[in-house]
Amino acid sequence: MESGVGYGVQGADIHVFGDGVPVYLLANRRPPPVSDAKFLRELPSRMLNAHFQVVDFTGRQDELAQLREWRDNESRLAVRWLHGPGGQGKTRLADQLAAECAALGWKAVTALHGPGLVWPSPSLQEDLRLTDAAGVLLIVDYADQWPLSHLTWLFSNALLYHTIPTRILLLARSANAWTSLRATLVNNQVDTTTTELNPLPDGPAGRLEMFTAARKAFAARYGLQDVTHLAPPTPLADPEMGLTLTVHMAALVAVDASAQGCRPPRTPEGLTLYLLDREQLHWARLYGDGTHELTPGQRTFRTPPDSMERGVFTAALTGALPRARAVHVLDSLHLAPGGEQVAADHAHCYPPLTPSPPNEPEHLSALEPLYPDRLAEDFLALTLPGHHADYSAQPWASATAQELLTRVEDGFAAPWTSRAIGFLAAAASPGRWPHVADLLNRILLNDPALAVAAGSAALVSLAEVPELDPQVLQDIQLCFPIGPYPELAPGRVAVTRKTTCHLLARTSDPAEQAALHTELAVSAGEAGWNEEALAANEKAIRIRRRLALEHSAQLPSLSRSLSRQSIFLSGLGRFHDALTASEQAVQIQRRLEEIRTGDECDLAYALSQHSNVLGELGRLEEALAALEEAVEIQSRHVETRDDRRSYATALGNLGKALRKLDRFRQSVEASLAAFMIRKALYEENAADSLPGLADSANSLGIQMLQLRWFDKAVFFGEAAVYFYRQLVHASRDMYEPDLANSLTNLGLILAEADRDDEALAHAEESVELNRSLASANRAAYELQLADALSNLGLRLSLQERMDEAVAATWEAVQIHQRLASDNWDAFGERYAMSLSNLGYQLAKVGERQEALDVSNEAVLHYRKLSETNSAFTSELARTLLSYAGIRLYLHEEEGAALQAAAESFTLYSKLTAKLPEAFAAHLPVTLSAVADALSVLGRETEEGQIRQCIENADFAAAANILAAW
Repeated sequence: MESGVGYGVQGADIHVFGDGVPVYLLANRRPPPVSDAKFLRELPSRMLNAHFQVVDFTGRQDELAQLREWRDNESRLAVRWLHGPGGQGKTRLADQLAAECAALGWKAVTALHGPGLVWPSPSLQEDLRLTDAAGVLLIVDYADQWPLSHLTWLFSNALLYHTIPTRILLLARSANAWTSLRATLVNNQVDTTTTELNPLPDGPAGRLEMFTAARKAFAARYGLQDVTHLAPPTPLADPEMGLTLTVHMAALVAVDASAQGCRPPRTPEGLTLYLLDREQLHWARLYGDGTHELTPGQRTFRTPPDSMERGVFTAALTGALPRARAVHVLDSLHLAPGGEQVAADHAHCYPPLTPSPPNEPEHLSALEPLYPDRLAEDFLALTLPGHHADYSAQPWASATAQELLTRVEDGFAAPWTSRAIGFLAAAASPGRWPHVADLLNRILLNDPALAVAAGSAALVSLAEVPELDPQVLQDIQLCFPIGPYPELAPGRVAVTRKTTCHLLARTSDPAEQAALHTELAVSAGEAGWNEEALAANEKAIRIRRRLALEHSAQLPSLSRSLSRQSIFLSGLGRFHDALTASEQAVQIQRRLEEIRTGDECDLAYALSQHSNVLGELGRLEEALAALEEAVEIQSRHVETRDDRRSYATALGNLGKALRKLDRFRQSVEASLAAFMIRKALYEENAADSLPGLADSANSLGIQMLQLRWFDKAVFFGEAAVYFYRQLVHASRDMYEPDLANSLTNLGLILAEADRDDEALAHAEESVELNRSLASANRAAYELQLADALSNLGLRLSLQERMDEAVAATWEAVQIHQRLASDNWDAFGERYAMSLSNLGYQLAKVGERQEALDVSNEAVLHYRKLSETNSAFTSELARTLLSYAGIRLYLHEEEGAALQAAAESFTLYSKLTAKLPEAFAAHLPVTLSAVADALSVLGRETEEGQIRQCIENADFAAAANILAAW
């Protein structure tokens, strides 16, 4: 409930922003309204609005068959991106599928983007319960205009996660945003496809069938009986008649012209002009004809045609607005006879598609735009000066558009900026109205940041406008925020790609060409488009290799490009190729060191990236060696604040690497050194030092836990979460992943400190955050999600919520298994860990054989890992103990349980000799498992000996007893 407005659903989630505005609204698919024929004839364009469905679905049978096949496939959850130009018939095709699904017992639902939406009646309560539903179909129109994060929130809705088949159909004008979205969806549970809705066939047969059906439907609204003599006013074979909309326009104009007793135009452009002339005529009649008035002598429609034209122009740019805001906008334009009257008269001509009840005036909307969208785009273009069509442009049009697009509310761009720039860019797209680019050039040269505020879909459209000034795109590029912003990714790459092509054609300087390719690579890389990033970066590398043969001064740039190449290759899972690139980068830096022209810090950067790749390949000792050298270099460069920050970062990474190798004391030493530097930096300037301090606290919490220093672990773990919550408040996109990770770690720490309820709460919050992050960027965050799920499974099992525990851990196993199948060295240990956890939980829920199989597989994997890397010895010991416990719990092969428990004790004894504070506590636990196994086997004398050793804490004697067996 916000300001008296409530929106409710049954059987689905509601996601809202902090200010109470819903991210999206879900509604059951409703049949088209029954429309009065007189109302439709008043403005013929109303009959082209897909909302009214005046024309029965005709044509597109092949595309409909493909959608049926997609609906009926075996996938439980499938997502399809259906794209094509405006007017192609996407909305009508989707609704036909929805109608068929509803007839088959499916729940058909539509999603509307919340921000900028005029809210429905506060009494709205959607029943989305799936009682007896055969499946779920969710349709999202204008999907390319949704920010990526908003779509991912939608995809996390509980409505979509039942056992019945679920289909999500996304409608868009282009496929540009699909690449980023698909990366968030491709996993074992989601089937993703994309389909382009092609133009209608060139041959006249299919188009003629569509024209005939539309002509019949329109004629019925005019009361005309025989219209078979009305031929298409424009040849249907014309390339411009390849849209469903233009064929329908031809049929509508033919029928309306016949009813008006005039000749229809003969060109596609003429069809648009004819329909817009009918709009103008309607405004003039309402203003000049008093017969429509409700009270004689009192005029109710008092807006002159020129003001109405400007109001319709404004509505095309802003879209529907809450009535109060619409009146404010109209008043600011000084329209006669005032904003209130113009809004009322505009609503008479263009009533809201979903009007609010009469007793709820505060929820009325105004400025419903002209439909369909393509006609509104044409109207904008024809009203603007600069075209040669037979339609009167208006001198106020450019100024009105500029006024609306320079409006700033509380320091932000107006809420209609995305729509306005998107519609203008669509009107200026290739083959349409090139003069609109003149207006865009003026607006964006003055304020290029407006394009960034408009969002990714508008940026993509702008990049496709042939007449847009290249300087505009360059200026826009300078306005992009620093760092990766997934919401802007498709648009940013589109703009950078266009400017790169333009600037490459204007320069013959190889160094500048390499820099341009690099900029595109970085942009694509930050968007997660590693293939395009790799291709651009390879071009930069080829140029820089040639330059480096002639000038050694080019070697540092080549090294940085190679380090960057290793990042892109790693992102594509090509770790061995990434290793080759990172090795070459290091070799170049060492060569520069030999000839004393290198920058030591560049060598440290190359070594750090090389260490990352080695770590991905499981070569932990080599990764540590590279990182230790990088730290040693950084330690010699601590003169400036930035130097100290870099040194602290290197020390922090070193601490993490040492922890992976079970070198806990050294790990803590490195991390504490990093923490102290960062603490001093924070005391000097808190604003730019909190992220580093939070990172150190997060690392130290886990490291203290492994040394069983519980109080210190809790202190640092809670500090990390506190710091990251502050950072998320300032920048959610940048720091939410770190908050999720710190919550997972704190959950582990609190559990060991016997604070189980708090541990569970933090684990649940971590999974929720990580799931959202992984849905937005699967490649970057699904490992973190799997780790959080595994932790949640443990916390739930300690609360005896075993079914929930199994579900969480099983999901973690699936993710870890897929990652390990692609790169065992990097992810095999994670897979083994989640298997070990799952085995215990399956045993508790009675899945006897599966529990035995899973736990045995976990032991085999850890044994294999420990044979090649002693760092996994402790995990092998832990897994053997779990394996023994499962067999004892299930009364299955107690002899194997005894052997596993004894081996676990032996391994922990060796680890304790090296690091007692970390491993000594495990000795009595493992010995107790040995004693339990002996008891079950009836070996009472030996059991008594072992229990005496436990009581006396004489673990050396216990080791001798076990060795004697």
